[in-house]
Amino acid sequence: MKRSAWFMEYIFSAVKNTPFSSISFLGFILIFSCQQTDPLPKADTDNGGLFLPDGFEAIVVADSIGRSRHLAVDQKGDIYVKLRVPDKNGHGLVAIRDVDKNGKADLVEYFGGYPDTGNYGTGMRVYGDHIYFSTAGEVYRYRMDKDQLLPVGEPELILIDDYKNAKYGYEHIAKPIAFDNEGHLYVPFGSPGDICQELNRKPGSLGMNPCPQLEWHGGIWQFDANKLNQTQKDGKRYATGIRSVVAMDWNQEENELYVVQHGRDDLNKSWPEFFDIWESAVLPSEEFFRVEEGIDGGWPYYYFDHLEGKKKLNPEYGGDGEIQGDAHLVEQPLMGFPGHFAPNDLHFYKGDQFPERYKNGAFVAFHGSTIRGPYPQGGYFVAFVPFEKGRPSGDWEVFADGFAGLDTIVSTGDALARPMGIAMGPDGSLYITESVKGKIWRIMYKGEKQEFGEGALSKLEKRKNTRTNIKDPDKELDNLETGMIESGAQVYNLYCGTCHQRDGKGDGNRFPPIHNSQVINGRTRPLIELILNGLEGPIVVEGVAYNGVMPSHSFLSNTEIASVLTYIRKNFGNDSPNISAIEVGKVRTQIEN
Repeated sequence: MKRSAWFMEYIFSAVKNTPFSSISFLGFILIFSCQQTDPLPKADTDNGGLFLPDGFEAIVVADSIGRSRHLAVDQKGDIYVKLRVPDKNGHGLVAIRDVDKNGKADLVEYFGGYPDTGNYGTGMRVYGDHIYFSTAGEVYRYRMDKDQLLPVGEPELILIDDYKNAKYGYEHIAKPIAFDNEGHLYVPFGSPGDICQELNRKPGSLGMNPCPQLEWHGGIWQFDANKLNQTQKDGKRYATGIRSVVAMDWNQEENELYVVQHGRDDLNKSWPEFFDIWESAVLPSEEFFRVEEGIDGGWPYYYFDHLEGKKKLNPEYGGDGEIQGDAHLVEQPLMGFPGHFAPNDLHFYKGDQFPERYKNGAFVAFHGSTIRGPYPQGGYFVAFVPFEKGRPSGDWEVFADGFAGLDTIVSTGDALARPMGIAMGPDGSLYITESVKGKIWRIMYKGEKQEFGEGALSKLEKRKNTRTNIKDPDKELDNLETGMIESGAQVYNLYCGTCHQRDGKGDGNRFPPIHNSQVINGRTRPLIELILNGLEGPIVVEGVAYNGVMPSHSFLSNTEIASVLTYIRKNFGNDSPNISAIEVGKVRTQIEN
């Protein structure tokens, strides 16, 4: 018998033998007992691989449901997940129900037949009696049923991005969604490039001033949440100067919109005279904004440097890493997170299950960087920011870590999981999705709330200062290329140099050049397969035919193959990211199996 049912039986038996004067007190207890929810389920013994503050536990609700983005949990506790791309049956939505209340998914249903532009779905939110979701090009909704798991009827098109304003391209196309309390829907339209340059992402190319992209991009638009078949022109530009947003939430306590912006890329690659590789790895900041109507976040003209606490002028517009220009005239962030952490969801906690310090605070899911090399990739955890009166009341903290499943993340593909979406259940549990295979965690608090304090946070604070995916990297000690390139050079000179030559230009006859090579700078998997399998037969490189045989080098270890490929991709006129031993191991296993 459940605890609440046993308690109810006890109360009823007591009432039968209780004087009338005491009935009111027992009635209060009875009412209180009727409001008790099901007890929290038993957590996984390893918390699903997560590291959490003391008193918190986690259970994996579902695993491998597909590359998951945002999620929503309704008042029944049913979970709805938006997949990045539809499955083989054209279903891009997943509904999950825990029937027996043990914390594990019992029903997993795929649904949703709708046009999906861009294969880059993101948004999933419950609003009123509908569930809203987004693709890269549309926002739809289904009507919910109060009893059934799956919604009813056909999907309704709320908003379509008709791409009539795509003159400058379309890079940042994710469309998270948020709602206020007055019937409005908020959707970002991200920047079509990196920094509004005349030639997008070309090193040294200057920025357009004024930036014409801001008319239809780089901002947040407001729409009618209940009007069908809207386009961007039907909405109102609510805020501008915000480069790219995936993390967005309406703060009910403040009745205001908040976002965490993805900052710009490649400071060193574009402007090596102003920024070294370390500065490019940790800057610019991911900016946390309170988005009041009409604000200008400063993109593309300015970026935020959290190390110095200043907005600075981008070099495309005359900056040099120090000049601020008129940065004081644009919106300043509430907080700046380290560069390239990739904030991909934001949730203000309104529940009562967690200790009081979490009430109305902000959880941020950092999906994880891809361009921090030659330093370890950063992010891949969930942070918490305490709030008071609409502003952070302290520094950001590590709330949940361990998603990646390894100590040092060399390449994005090495991570076992990348935290993506955050939602709260009706009992105050926090749910988190990840985007690699589609795992869902439920995080619960089972400690004594009144005893929760700084001591419970100490082990996570230690991780913040020691883990390579969280701490600022040491300029020398954390440079992963230092040892890798040295060992890669040794492998190259021993096994490759006699054919491709020490300068990488080949022999002009049998063996092709690897200098400034599209193949070397291309996808990593074909390169790894080439080393493992070898190559026979003629090939054509830059219009010249070569017929030398390249034998299999599968006898090399994963580490040796990773180091030699990294060495080649960083030399001979090539400039591409590292390849890790884990990547090599995955390809080797697939070939052998």
